[in-house]
Amino acid sequence: MRRAVYSIVASVSLMVAAHAWTVTIIQSQGQLNPGAVTTNVPVVVVNNPLPQVTFLTAAGVPNPILVGDGTNFTNGEFTATYSIAPNPAPTGQLTGFNFIVSGFVQGSARITWQKRVVRNSDNAILYLESGQISGAGLGGTDGAFNLNIFGALSQPADDVTVYENFTLFVGGSAPGFDTASLLLVEQDWVPEPASLLALGAGLAGLMGLRRRAR
Repeated sequence: MRRAVYSIVASVSLMVAAHAWTVTIIQSQGQLNPGAVTTNVPVVVVNNPLPQVTFLTAAGVPNPILVGDGTNFTNGEFTATYSIAPNPAPTGQLTGFNFIVSGFVQGSARITWQKRVVRNSDNAILYLESGQISGAGLGGTDGAFNLNIFGALSQPADDVTVYENFTLFVGGSAPGFDTASLLLVEQDWVPEPASLLALGAGLAGLMGLRRRAR
């Protein structure tokens, strides 16, 4: 019985290891204007069991990704590019991601975003979407916001490059009031259902054997 338990533990460990990924950050940088001030944004990456990439835009150096709010900046952008590849090969496929964006807008302020996912093997675009968040002065709502969008790839893939761009703008006559702030940008990737079922079956088998052993 003990050998069987060890065997399932080893199998589950191998399944988890098989779903490790290589995440390469290609770009994570902003620019604030006027002055064309470059700001570098730190990134937190998790690659096992699934890719998770978090851009800490509020912690940009030397400036957060923020315009208005009494600063000299009236517009700016944040650009991020990263790739995902299997490590070690082969792994399961990815089918989509949860896209989380947190920030703050107030007055005549707007943040627009665009996100594109390209399969590296043939440059096929698997996801392309855009959107915007506006303050009350531009027809939206003032205050903090937290977007949580599920992005489904048009086809499962295991080797992709992700491109995303955010543009910030304030256009009112009250520079100490109008604010566009990008606090955090995160993406949590989702596997194909078969990969989840395989991992779940292994864990269920392990729990069953433990109960019998008792």
